[in-house]
Amino acid sequence: MTLRFYQLTVDAHDLPAQARFWSAALDWRVLYEDEDEIVIGADETALPGMCFLSVPEDKAVKNRLHIDLSPDDRDAEVERLIGLGARRADVGQTPDATWVVLTDPEGNEFCVLRPKKTLTD
Repeated sequence: MTLRFYQLTVDAHDLPAQARFWSAALDWRVLYEDEDEIVIGADETALPGMCFLSVPEDKAVKNRLHIDLSPDDRDAEVERLIGLGARRADVGQTPDATWVVLTDPEGNEFCVLRPKKTLTD
């Protein structure tokens, strides 16, 4: 059996705003759009992508699943993402945490990690 991670689906109120934020954050583009769904990705063949689905209810609790982003420069990326509309979040991380917790414009938590070494480093 072959199984591939296709996309991450995110419930949202303001689909265009969420798609704009995550497209800018990840340097992706809109691949599909209608009034109830917007799909973004690096391109049509790259996996995974992100799908934003329209829902009526607000986010109520901390995410059970979140995105970890691995930048070259954590602090610069945190500032860039805040400029795009992200906000800092406190989910109980300690002061010596090597990651920064942010929320997207609709309050979904995600982490910006310290730079990761590759196998060739």
